[in-house]
Amino acid sequence: MTELQQTLSDTLVFNQIPFPIIIIDKDGLITWCNHNAERIFQIDSEAIKGQASSYMNPEKAALHKHSWEKLLHTEEPVRFEHIEVELAEGVKAYTTVVAKSYTFDGEPFVMTIYEIDELDTEGSSAIELNHLRNGLDDSFMLLYFDHEFLITYANPLFLKLSKWTPKRILGKPIWHMFGDGEAEVQFVDSILSTLRQGLAWNGEAKKVKKDGEVYWVELTAIPMQLSSEDTYYVFLERDITANKLAQQHLEEIAFIDPVTGLENRHRLEQVVNEYITEERSFSFIFLDIDHFYTLRDVSDTDTENELLIEFTKRLRMYFSDSIITRAGLHEFALVTPLSNWFIEGFLHYLQQHPIYLQGTAVPMTVSGAITKFPEDQQSFTHLIKASYATIRKVKDRGGSAISALTSGDHERLSRKAAIEKRLICALDSKNLQLLYQPQVNLVNGKVERVEAFVRWTDPEIGVVTPDELIPIAEENGLINKIGSFVVETACRQLSDWKSKNIDLHISINSSIHEFRDKDMAKMILNQLKINNCEPSSLMIEITEKFALEAEAERSIMTQMKSLNQEGISFALDDFGTGYASFRYMLMLPISSIKIDQMIIQSITKQEKMQKLINGMIQFGKSLDFQVTAEGVETNEQFELLRAMGCDSLQGFFIGHPMTASDLEKWLG
Repeated sequence: MTELQQTLSDTLVFNQIPFPIIIIDKDGLITWCNHNAERIFQIDSEAIKGQASSYMNPEKAALHKHSWEKLLHTEEPVRFEHIEVELAEGVKAYTTVVAKSYTFDGEPFVMTIYEIDELDTEGSSAIELNHLRNGLDDSFMLLYFDHEFLITYANPLFLKLSKWTPKRILGKPIWHMFGDGEAEVQFVDSILSTLRQGLAWNGEAKKVKKDGEVYWVELTAIPMQLSSEDTYYVFLERDITANKLAQQHLEEIAFIDPVTGLENRHRLEQVVNEYITEERSFSFIFLDIDHFYTLRDVSDTDTENELLIEFTKRLRMYFSDSIITRAGLHEFALVTPLSNWFIEGFLHYLQQHPIYLQGTAVPMTVSGAITKFPEDQQSFTHLIKASYATIRKVKDRGGSAISALTSGDHERLSRKAAIEKRLICALDSKNLQLLYQPQVNLVNGKVERVEAFVRWTDPEIGVVTPDELIPIAEENGLINKIGSFVVETACRQLSDWKSKNIDLHISINSSIHEFRDKDMAKMILNQLKINNCEPSSLMIEITEKFALEAEAERSIMTQMKSLNQEGISFALDDFGTGYASFRYMLMLPISSIKIDQMIIQSITKQEKMQKLINGMIQFGKSLDFQVTAEGVETNEQFELLRAMGCDSLQGFFIGHPMTASDLEKWLG
């Protein structure tokens, strides 16, 4: 039985109301039918599954001037009058069919209800309804309401659980069973509104017993209209209190850190969002225990836990009126109305109340950040990001300090938030562009390759450089979209230059985040194919950090090797400033290294630097790498590098990054 069939079979409304029901998919094929449909039409639910429906289908809908496609996407039920159907033993009859579209797991379906109970043998419907009511009485709490929603019947199961007596409940309004708070009133209003529209309501409901005890039910409320003036309502209920309490208990466990007893990061986010919704001003404190891993390495697990517990005790004592949470392994976050001077005093408090483990004082300090709402940041995400940025600054200065945001921090964070916000619009509107910086081949003096740089000029925040854009895009998950834009644009440009007989190759920069997408290689090759470009005309530049991580991730290495086999080459960018390793130079398909511009710009200042750069060039050549020097800005640098045997140069002395049209003019 499929998930859809199981859902339908378990749904009381579908299986118990005394009408045939058949569910049809978007192609008019039968998916499921209820017991009444099996009995009246003499069909078997499993046998007819996947067959074209003769009871209601796209052709019949069209004959009654209803488009099937329109029916699949309309929210209101549609009535079809005088539909011919075949009953048991080949008997044909005409009936009304109510068709209602709905969506399950993203797929559209049509539920068709056949109003043909009156066609059965005289008296059989009344007998069936009596049996149905008896069966429901035995299985569910059952309540009947009149058209004014006054209780007219309550079965024994309901009376037993709710502790009401018939005398106390019959004739009482529906509100009698629910709480009288504003939320409860709105909840009941939503149920009544649905029923008055002639629609069934299904969901969980919190109710109140006679003695005030709360209990939970799964409720199905059904409007029953015998005529235009005779309407009543049936409530079918199943007690789910035990499940609900178990769920609440699990949620409580999920929100509590088992070591410290503090609420955890999930609860922290809830609390902060509640405060923000209520527009309550507060300080968001983020504390990170300094040198935690060193402290942990010299202790066992029990000692580590004792350390955290003792630290928590000091937090509770000092910040007694604040919300305190454990936000990470060695991170704690607080929501408090306290002022900055008091918060910063926690460092002095720690010194006065040191933590002793096995009779020895532990030299514990913390790095902290204070971010205010609404003055500093206006969302939980930005409060966290601002806190991390502040703590990084504190740790860079040696730690053991709690710092608030400076005016410079505000400016940087505001610009970062603006970039994050505007970047989505820029990608949607395709406001990014590529600029191309030429590289000159020192062997023949020709420009054979250009490096592509993303340029974004926004009307509100101005020019955003790649150095500013890429880290933000990596952080907020938009780097893959930018990467796709770069690949697509570069391939189109290669195709355009090919049509103009301009023989140029393009280098693009790529992030480790992009290659973690298993379809990265496929996307690049697909763009090359679409634009009829040779794979050898594209080079991908990666950083040493990228190479180090790629070495440890087989899937990334596999994609790189597959691209290399197709003809795409890889260059190691910013060489000499990162994590230089002989190992990944041998394991990864790298054919070129680019010496970082910071090193090149020092070539004329120190003799040792000249020797170092010459050694780097000779090292690259010994491995058959093409060696490119970046950031060449003067003729003196140019001549020194040429004398050292560098293969190619790139920098402002050669040419600035420029648009494709300007580059074509520059090449002249």
